[in-house]
Amino acid sequence: MIDVHYVTFDCAQPYELATFWRDATGFEFDPDTDKDDDEILLVGKINLLFIKVPEGKTVKNRVHLDVTGSEGTTRDQEVERLLGLGATIDSDRRNPDGTGWVTMLDPEGNEFCVCRSEAEREQQGQEAEREQQGQEAGQG
Repeated sequence: MIDVHYVTFDCAQPYELATFWRDATGFEFDPDTDKDDDEILLVGKINLLFIKVPEGKTVKNRVHLDVTGSEGTTRDQEVERLLGLGATIDSDRRNPDGTGWVTMLDPEGNEFCVCRSEAEREQQGQEAEREQQGQEAGQG
């Protein structure tokens, strides 16, 4: 077994990108962080490390984060909040029935997906169950 020590982002401006992710996640800067460092660490549920590299992003990420709202927020509320922080929408895969996700880009173009919260998934499951029970009662 292994433990994931960091999720690392190669980037042009580590402090600026870490600031976006700090505001998005609520994670904190490591106390030893200086905004001019080439490596910036955010400490949270998982640690996010931002490392300055000379080359820019050129292709789609092979690994990305899937995130959900916390503290009672919905997927759609989080999409709006993240847009306000500087993210952009890359692909909107929300469906009329409430399923789906939104692929967003952080300020340096790294993909991440905003998914429904656990509460949203549970609510949809309960609604589907009630609908099924109503259909069965109508057949009897």
